[in-house]
Amino acid sequence: MHRKYLLNLLSNYHTTIPDEIAMRERMLTFVKQYANCFDRSLSVGHITGSAWVVNAKRNRVFLLHHRKLNKWLQPGGHSDGDPHTLDVALRETQEESGVAENFIRPVDQEIFDIDIHKIPEHKNETAHFHYDVRFLLEMDENQKPVINEESNELAWIDLDKIHTLTDEKSITRMVLKTKRLG
Repeated sequence: MHRKYLLNLLSNYHTTIPDEIAMRERMLTFVKQYANCFDRSLSVGHITGSAWVVNAKRNRVFLLHHRKLNKWLQPGGHSDGDPHTLDVALRETQEESGVAENFIRPVDQEIFDIDIHKIPEHKNETAHFHYDVRFLLEMDENQKPVINEESNELAWIDLDKIHTLTDEKSITRMVLKTKRLG
């Protein structure tokens, strides 16, 4: 059962944040309900993997200004059938930053954050949900990122300045979690 990896990660993910507790239960139900939860073709929604990418000092975060959604976000994307969401987060970070994979590493194998958010209708896609599983990654901030067709801009942002770019609730939550890391 290819969902077992994610079901174990979600079952072991503990949070005290009420919104996340509710999202965790909703995500567990979703993964149990849909055997094809990792496939983009599932029109109600699908599992995505993303990364909260920090520098070694944990005082800066790598973000991209997403071209299609027109907002600052962490790297991430569709699982495209891959049930190993950490691998998805690593792959998407490498693709969206242009930084070689040997300069990106997981800080932990466990989930850092989860979020469920609605993606608006776009071209041939109906509105649907992304069940986003997020991992904490560290990237060498001395590597020069390369913009691709998905982004307008890439930047390392001081934790204390992220609020000037976005007030997304899930981003704010990850900033607070990062500050607690010390």
